[in-house]
Parts: sequence; structure tokens; C-alpha cells
Amino acid sequence: MTSKKNILVTGANGQLGMEFRALEKKYPDFRFYFTSKDELSIADPTAIDQYFSAHSFSHCINCAAYTAVDAAETEKKTAFQINSIAAGYLAAICKKMAVQFIHISTDYVFDGNGITPYKEFYKANPVNMYGETKFQGEQEIIKNNKAALIFRTSWVYSIYGKNFVKTMAKLMTEKDVIGVVNDQVGSPTYAADLADTILTIISDNEPPVAGIYHYCNEGVISWFDFAMEIKRLIGSNCQVNPIATTAYPTPAKRPQYSVLDTSKIRQTFGITIPDWKQSLKKCINKLLPTV
Repeated sequence: MTSKKNILVTGANGQLGMEFRALEKKYPDFRFYFTSKDELSIADPTAIDQYFSAHSFSHCINCAAYTAVDAAETEKKTAFQINSIAAGYLAAICKKMAVQFIHISTDYVFDGNGITPYKEFYKANPVNMYGETKFQGEQEIIKNNKAALIFRTSWVYSIYGKNFVKTMAKLMTEKDVIGVVNDQVGSPTYAADLADTILTIISDNEPPVAGIYHYCNEGVISWFDFAMEIKRLIGSNCQVNPIATTAYPTPAKRPQYSVLDTSKIRQTFGITIPDWKQSLKKCINKLLPTV
């Protein structure tokens, strides 16, 4: 009889963390330990040491991150502390305690000047501070723990937290006309799909192949395309107009092309990735009673 795997999920009140919570019953062979930033600050090495000493984990999934992209331009020290230094320390203690470390990163490590989907080995060149701190975090993790798994993802949404899907659904019920950027291209990621994929991978008793993997739903769209499908699914009469990035200035620059190549994760682990429309429909069906 296989003993239960003890899995620590940090940042468990965020979008992805909440999706792991929702999947707990689907994986009865796992014993989950969910911690929010108030319960366990990954930026506090003493707290991390004490928590790992008090528990015996097989896996640590680090969902904790500083994700306020625009605020990171001015709160550089805080973003760097959480996304880079703390992530590196977590990776180090996991190596020391023989715990499989799994980390979530971002498409923002790339500059967005490409025209073909980004593969894992393509050169990183962040265009904003958030992307820079996440890339530095990847470097710290790899330096401290060669067995770590890093999942880069893009345009993450779910029924939890703040995200594009929930914001659009709300605006479309409140306004008659909205404008959405049409010259930034990428692939959405339903957080529930990513969470389930990670748990599927670690369900195997064989240690997973370490390294960086890209994960997002199938399909390449603009934010405007995304908004139009949300509009269709919620049955809104709101007029959605395409606008240029220049018409919606933000403190942090966004990559223009953010499409991730997912062939490595599909081939390595034999997984199937759902189409973005299929996953968006699942999410909207859960959200509809609240829209």
C-alpha cells in the first residue's frame, strides 16, 4: 500500500492555490498543507525553517508570488524579495530536506518581440520589473536545486481572485461600451487545468524529469478575442471595441507576443492540453451564477 504524499502548497489563497484546494478530494492519496502568506510568509527564512522542521513533505508547490505587475515597477524590492530571493531559499531547503520543489513562473520572462511560440530554452529578456524578478527567481531556483520543476504559464484566470475573465464579465454587465487591447497576443491558462496537470505529473511514483516547462491552453488569441468569447458565453449586449496598446498605457510594459510552446510538457509527461475555448466555457459556467 502506497503511503500518502504530503504536499505543501504555498500562496494557497491565490488563483492557482485555490484551484489546488478545489482538487483536494480528487487526489485522496495526497495530504495537502495549504498556507497563505499570513500563515507562512515565504519571505521569512526562519518561518520556513521552522515549518519544514515541523512537517515531513514529499512535495512543495510554490504558488506564492508578488503578481502586481504595474506596482512592481515601484515596489521593486518587495517583488524581488518574494519572487527571487524567497523562491531561491524555498528551493534550497527543499533540496536539503529531499522535497520535490515545484515553482510557477511566467511568460513575462520573454520580451514579446518573437513571432513564433517561445520554447523553454529561448533567451529570456524581461521588459518589466515583474518579469525580471520572476526570471531572477528561476535562476536562483536552478542554482539551488537542480531537481526543481518550473512551470511557466500565461494569462492565468479562474473563478478565484482578480483576473481578466472576472473583470470583463463584471464590466460587461455594468457598461454599454468597453475597449480591449487587440495588439497583444498570447494564450490563456485556466488555473484549474494547470493545477490538475501538476498533480497528475506528481501522481507518478517516479521522480519527474526536472527543468522548465511551458503550460497554457491551446490556441493563440488577442485580449480582444478573449473578451469577445467571454461576451458570447455570458450573453452580454455590451459593445466591445478593439483598441491599441498605446490607447491603454500602463506603468509596466507588456510583451506584445506571449505565446508559449507547450510541446515539451506534452511529450515529456504524455498530457493533453485543452483548447482555450473549452476551458473558458467551464470557468464561465461556474461563474455565471455570480455574474
